[in-house]
Amino acid sequence: MKDSIVYQGLALLGFLTLSHLVLAQSCKLLKGFRVHILSRWWRKDLKKYGGWAVVTGATDGIGKAYAEELARRGFNVVLISRTLEKLEKVSKEIERQTQQKTRIIQADFSKGLEIYSNIEDGLKDLDIGVLVNNVGIMFTHKSTRFLSTPDLGKKLSDIVNCNMLSLLQMTRIVLPGMFLRKKGLIINMSSEAGTRPYPYKTVYSCTKGFVDYFSRALNAECQRKGVTVQCVMPLLVSTNLTENMKTNILVKPAEDFAREALNTVGLTNRTSGCLSHSIQSYLLNKIIPDALLSSSLLPAPDEDDQNKLRETTQPKTQ
Repeated sequence: MKDSIVYQGLALLGFLTLSHLVLAQSCKLLKGFRVHILSRWWRKDLKKYGGWAVVTGATDGIGKAYAEELARRGFNVVLISRTLEKLEKVSKEIERQTQQKTRIIQADFSKGLEIYSNIEDGLKDLDIGVLVNNVGIMFTHKSTRFLSTPDLGKKLSDIVNCNMLSLLQMTRIVLPGMFLRKKGLIINMSSEAGTRPYPYKTVYSCTKGFVDYFSRALNAECQRKGVTVQCVMPLLVSTNLTENMKTNILVKPAEDFAREALNTVGLTNRTSGCLSHSIQSYLLNKIIPDALLSSSLLPAPDEDDQNKLRETTQPKTQ
């Protein structure tokens, strides 16, 4: 009798556990279908946020693709980037293709606080509805030990200024106007590398993790004031940052990625950006456990390669 009761109890527990897992995965599947499939035809009207969009790192890759797609959706666009020649070229292209207005602001985001007064002056009195904090840099495309990074002191300052400080300062500049108008959208570009700590991409991964945490916390603060904060965490997109990899089912062209990612606005506040990347992110989390990423069993870069990297990038001394 007791054995029968125990058996029935265990069977019930197993049934409830299985039901919970099936229900949880079904909800994820339905949400993914709504976010990535139906959104291709059932889009949110982004123009409700305002007349101007501001994009950092707007002359290449994902930033340029976002600027172009926002212009196609009816926004005037402020382009902010380091190289004046590229800014002028992209500005003319957008105005010619979409008949939308553009402004350009030259700024090197690897610098410190001194660049932001000029940016603030350039954005004054604009009806800014969308801010895309896209600008970002990485030490090297190769996996590298922290102390093996050439010119580490300067590069630490550059990556913190570019990947983190720019996010905070641009938000500080734009958010008060959004609060006054009680509407706005801030899109912060993180990375799959920011979902968990990734050794040998340590600093880049941690700066992108900061973007994720800041976005989630700020969104909770801003929701009641009519402002949405979305964190986008892509995998591989063919850009200069990924050495313009050949596109395929796993690697998205920047233009396609920006279009699909913008379709998710209003449907989710934390996204991989597109269906392909969402599936990849899900599988990576299932295949590579957190314990492996924090384990000494993780394959390390070759010491000889690390030494060569240091030697070839450090200045020669006489």
